Amino acid sequence: MGQPRSLPWLPPAPRAFPSPASAGPDGLLATGASLDVPTLRRAYGAGIFPWFDENSPPLWWSPNPRAVLRPGALRIRRSLRKSLRHRGYRCTFDEAFPRVIQACAAPRGGESGTWITPAMEAAYIKAHHAGVAHSLEVWQDGALVGGLYGLALGRCFFGESMFSLASDASKVGLVHLCGQLQAWGFALLDCQVGNPHTESLGAEPLARDAFLRIVAGLVTQPSGANPGPWSLAWRWHG
Repeated sequence: MGQPRSLPWLPPAPRAFPSPASAGPDGLLATGASLDVPTLRRAYGAGIFPWFDENSPPLWWSPNPRAVLRPGALRIRRSLRKSLRHRGYRCTFDEAFPRVIQACAAPRGGESGTWITPAMEAAYIKAHHAGVAHSLEVWQDGALVGGLYGLALGRCFFGESMFSLASDASKVGLVHLCGQLQAWGFALLDCQVGNPHTESLGAEPLARDAFLRIVAGLVTQPSGANPGPWSLAWRWHG
């Protein structure tokens, strides 16, 4: 990511974001603003999310198309079913949010940097304390071996990142997340930008205008999730 040019510059606490229709071909919409909890809520509720590196100010995106996963449409292949049955993983919600986001921020695959900057970590930990951001942890023999985190607004879960230190650990976490979200009446899991990994699990592209219409309705609808820290009640019975 380079230094943004000719982008709308937002005040620290914008009352509204520019229309996502004004985003560039890559989805880049605006720069500036803070990462406080009200701003994050306003952005995600409008189909916008931050993504930037340590050399840039906050950058705000709304790509077209958007990758989405219906919780009930998660694709569970045979190898994943074996991992669910035999690897001894245990899943929890909101027991180790800071550790999950720090693990997601760790460089991987030979990368030298990360887009989850210290400022991003601090912002999402504050959102977690405010009951907006949640983590799912995957444990094996007492060790944290996988997990993911994101924001929940109404009946939408906006996925941010996941990590895996053991075979299929993040996929097992996603199975439990989708199972619990479906039980709570969530209708959409936002995967932001599609890739072969999420597509193999059932994520599909959705035109931005359709995504925005759906999100605008869902974020105002209550889900069955308990307020405050989440607890995982769903269990795999495959």
